[in-house]
Amino acid sequence: MDQVEGSASTNKYIPVSSVTSGEGIELAPDIYSFTNQIVNLCFIGNPENDQGWVLVDAGMPDSAEKIIHEAEDRFGKGARPKAIILTHAHFDHIGGIIGLLNKWEVPVYAHRFELPYVTGEKDYPKPDSSVEGGMVAKMSFLFPHESINLDQRVTALPEDGSIPEMPGWRWVHTPGHTEGHIALFRDSDRALIAGDAFITVKQEDLYSVITQQLEISGPPRYFTPDWMTAWKSVKTLEALHPSLAVTGHGRPVKGEWLSENLAKLARDFEEIAIPDYGKYVDGQNAEQ
Repeated sequence: MDQVEGSASTNKYIPVSSVTSGEGIELAPDIYSFTNQIVNLCFIGNPENDQGWVLVDAGMPDSAEKIIHEAEDRFGKGARPKAIILTHAHFDHIGGIIGLLNKWEVPVYAHRFELPYVTGEKDYPKPDSSVEGGMVAKMSFLFPHESINLDQRVTALPEDGSIPEMPGWRWVHTPGHTEGHIALFRDSDRALIAGDAFITVKQEDLYSVITQQLEISGPPRYFTPDWMTAWKSVKTLEALHPSLAVTGHGRPVKGEWLSENLAKLARDFEEIAIPDYGKYVDGQNAEQ
């Protein structure tokens, strides 16, 4: 196996959780959302057939055993995915990946703009604990931002928008939260895996995170450096008119709630999502 190296982003346990931690929800026969502490990952594949499955994102640090256990509960003992797809590489989306790759000999795919953060070349900007929000925002200085090095195990997603081992799905570049952030979309049923392009909980507020109070929100404020680009990404996803969405944080949503609230977020992003203050906000609050 090619050498893979972690960092604080995979090694530093973060003691934050929610009432939905450990909960799995089947949204379609081949879409299963699993909550690991405060973040959602997806198992894509139908356990009733032998077509295989794919894991989208890799959870919090120290989560590999939990993810493996959930995978085997759904797909059978010894189950392993055909691939791991990363929406982006913040610590809460790649935290378990070293343990997973030690167990599973599978390829990892990410957008080419995200590769520097998973090949040890570049760290993310430090989280902004001064940003408007709440207790999670204030404690975000504790969150790791360091890159990891997956070496030859990680490959750039195809430029044509296709996703390896996920026929019928395509990736959509949704930068702003990170340079190479992607969402995954299936045109046949308009299913969306949004990553952190938008979420359904106020991630900066500790009570909301713990209780998973449903609320449309932009990407987590303490880790979003480019708000105008993030707004454009929300507009891109709203234009797809998704029928259901699994977001990186919060509860899965569908139907009328999703369509009404995503349209509202796309329209009123400045009011709903962009913080009033923070080191990445100055000069960015102009109407698009």
